[in-house]
Amino acid sequence: MLKVGIVGLPNVGKSTLFNALTNAGALAANYPFATIEPNVGIVAVPDERLAVLEKMYDAKKVIPATVEFVDIAGLVGGASKGEGLGNKFLAYIRECQVICHVVRVFKDTNVVRAEGSKDPQHDIGVITTELELADLETKERVAKKRKGSEAAEEIPFLMDKPVIYMFNVDEDELKDKELKKRLAESVAPNQAVFVNAKLEAEMSEMTAEERKEFLQEFGVEEDALSELVKAAYETLGLQSFLTAGSKEVRAWTIRQGATAPEAAGEIHTDFQRGFIAAEVMKYEDLVELGSEQAVKAAGKLRTEGKTYVMQEGDVVEFRFNV
Repeated sequence: MLKVGIVGLPNVGKSTLFNALTNAGALAANYPFATIEPNVGIVAVPDERLAVLEKMYDAKKVIPATVEFVDIAGLVGGASKGEGLGNKFLAYIRECQVICHVVRVFKDTNVVRAEGSKDPQHDIGVITTELELADLETKERVAKKRKGSEAAEEIPFLMDKPVIYMFNVDEDELKDKELKKRLAESVAPNQAVFVNAKLEAEMSEMTAEERKEFLQEFGVEEDALSELVKAAYETLGLQSFLTAGSKEVRAWTIRQGATAPEAAGEIHTDFQRGFIAAEVMKYEDLVELGSEQAVKAAGKLRTEGKTYVMQEGDVVEFRFNV
C-alpha cells in the first residue's frame, strides 16, 4: 500500500489537511505539537472508472486501491537534536514511501507562526536541514556500529525519500497563476500541489459531485486528495490496473513497467507462480463498446504472455495453473 508521511512546521495547516484527506478527525489545534502521536488514515484512491465498471458488470462489491496517510507532528528547527518532539517523529518518516511537505503560504494573522517560521523558502529549508542532520546522525551511528567493517547494510536515509510540496495558500491565491508558477519552480523537479486547507475541510462531508461544483467556484479542478495521489503516483512511478466481474470490481496499484506476471502477483502469489496468460482490454475500449463480449467481437480483447508490460487502466483477467 502507498504510504505518505505528511510533515511540516507547526501551524501550517497540516492536521487540517489530514482531517480533510481522511475524515479521521485528528485533533487540529492552534498550538504547536497538537499531534502528539502520528494519526494514521487509510483512504480510497479516487478512481471514477470503478463506478462505471460496477454498473457495467452489476458487481456486488467495489474495492478501490488505497493510500495510507500518516500525520507526523510538527517539526521545528532542532528536531534532529530532540527539540520539539524530535527524533521519535523522524523515525515515522522513515516508514513512508513519499513525504508530503505542507508549506504555509496563507497570511491569516490569527494563526500564529511557529518560532523561526518566515516564508515558504525559509520554512522548506528548516525541514530539509532537520532531515539532513538526522541522516548525518544515522551515518555516524552506523559507522560506530560497524567499527570499520565494510558489511553491506541498507540505511533508510530520509533525504533519499521523494518529496511532494503541498502549498497551503489563501482562497484568492488558488487562481494566482503567477504565484503558483513561482512556487512550483522553487521546488522543481519535485511535484507541487496547491490547496486551501479551510476549503478542503469544508468539503470533507460533501459528495464527489458536490466537491467538484464547489471547487469550480474557485477555479480548481480537483480536490487535495486527488491531486496528492496523482502526484504521489507520478513521483513513485506507479499506475493502476483493473479487474472486473459480477463478484467484484477492483483497482490494483503496481509500478510502471511491471509485467503481467508481476501484476498477477499483486492479487496472489499463486497467480504469479502459475501464470499462463493475461486476457487484456483497454478500459476506454470497454466503455466505448459497452461490454466485454463486444470488445471480444471487435478483436480488441488480447491474450498476453509473460513479457507483456502492463499499461495504465488495463482491464485484466489472469489465467494461471498451480
